[in-house]
Amino acid sequence: MNHAFDWSAGYPSQRVPVFGRNVVSTSHPLAAQAGLRMLWKGGNAVDAAIAAAAAMTIVEPCSNGLGSDAFAILWDGTKLHGLNASGVAPQGWTPEYFRAKCGDDARVPPKRGWDSVTVPGAVSAWVALSERFGSLPFADLLEPAIEIAERGYAVPWVVRQKWAMAAALPELTDQPGFAEAFLPNGRAPEVGELFRFPAAARTLRLIAESHGEAFYRGEVAQAIAAHAKAHGGAMTMADLAAWRPEWVEPIGRDYAGHRLHEIPPNGQGIAALIALGILSHFDLAGMKADGVEAQHLQIEAMKLAFADTYRYVSDARSMEVTPAQMLDDEYLFQRAKLIDRRRAQDFGAGNPVKGGTIYLTAADERGMMVSFIQSNYMGFGSGVVVPGYGVSLQNRGHGFSLRAGSPNVVAPGKRPFHTIIPAFLTKDGKPQMSFGVMGGNMQPQGHLQTLVRLLDFRQEPQAACDAPRWRFNQGLSINVEATMPAATREGLRALGHQVESFQDSYQDFGAGQFIWRLGDPAVQGYVAASDPRRDGLAAAF
Repeated sequence: MNHAFDWSAGYPSQRVPVFGRNVVSTSHPLAAQAGLRMLWKGGNAVDAAIAAAAAMTIVEPCSNGLGSDAFAILWDGTKLHGLNASGVAPQGWTPEYFRAKCGDDARVPPKRGWDSVTVPGAVSAWVALSERFGSLPFADLLEPAIEIAERGYAVPWVVRQKWAMAAALPELTDQPGFAEAFLPNGRAPEVGELFRFPAAARTLRLIAESHGEAFYRGEVAQAIAAHAKAHGGAMTMADLAAWRPEWVEPIGRDYAGHRLHEIPPNGQGIAALIALGILSHFDLAGMKADGVEAQHLQIEAMKLAFADTYRYVSDARSMEVTPAQMLDDEYLFQRAKLIDRRRAQDFGAGNPVKGGTIYLTAADERGMMVSFIQSNYMGFGSGVVVPGYGVSLQNRGHGFSLRAGSPNVVAPGKRPFHTIIPAFLTKDGKPQMSFGVMGGNMQPQGHLQTLVRLLDFRQEPQAACDAPRWRFNQGLSINVEATMPAATREGLRALGHQVESFQDSYQDFGAGQFIWRLGDPAVQGYVAASDPRRDGLAAAF
């Protein structure tokens, strides 16, 4: 089970690998400790993940909230399970609805406001996970989040940076409820300044007392629906009451003696699987980890993967091809042949028929491992916050299309294309690592880059987190971190990549959390990593 990592290889970082038999890794220390509190009480990894997720809605509101969506992949000790808690379009949403409000030329629903909000799924994810796999009373899991919301917390550096950027956007600050919730004293909080969120504490208590019923069919649901109606939104009590998350079978792909598992569409996890399938036709392990050749091949494989993902992925019920067709061995071999080692290319979609986010992970000494992600999308999401209840709502409806021929065209009760993706790695059918990398379309790119480092180049999890990353944008355009070797940057430019180099601690290059199983969880335990691009912490005992 123990992978032969090169523990001496590393990059400049503020972090070190963390070892333990019970681990929680998140992008905020208070949330990691909320999870550990559940493990100390005798809870399991699912209990820890839910407690951490609830706390994250309070301590990193620039990424997620009580009105987020969520996904999870978990190993229950014997089997892998997937949960899709990404909400659906309100019954009132049709292309005609948006054309009447936005004009005939609109290509997608609005970015902000009530007309960007689908049914929020995160709270339902907490409830579903707790009911099926949790061991502690559900109300116990929300205690740390309630305490943090009521007493407040000192705002950390990276969260403050993102918060301040949002406070400069009228498209957010003009949304109903935003300023009241997130601009105390008329501005974003400063680093180290106390932020309290009593309205969210009220809602968390209602969720805790009712096992989530208040949020979808009770007092909170009434407040959400009334707020939507008052501001021209289509969301109703019936939309909320009808909502249920869906247990799904993860999809997977073998690579370097391991198997990567992702949630099936409507998410973009399949992009990472496609890219790895393409890269399996090249000997990356024989190249230099930070060299031009290895980076070029990964970038080109990712471009090919995105071309198909953006063309075909939507709600699984409306896709014109299946994930199996998109992952077909012969098809990916033919796609791999399109890569030119000597130049960058702009790829279109193939024809497979022929052949905005927080991430956290938890593991316990009994062997349960949870990979969990929840997000508002585009930072603060829709910008809409329900007054008195602190429900900050996502804007996933912006992921729909209004073009008639698109598989992702909006329709009542349909899920939009989704960017947030938890990941899980197995070896010989046994759990190896729960992990994820947040940040818009950086997520499958982060899965790809970190896995190549872990599996091909034997870099330990923290080193794989710390290493410089690239991000594909569109066409030939890529961003690279300023820490990437100058020779590699220039080498990529020489191949035709349009390279822009800069440093960003928040989203552009993603931020990951990793828990790698070292052997018997009760004996050797795990090694965990937390990305230095966020305020996070891997905590263990």
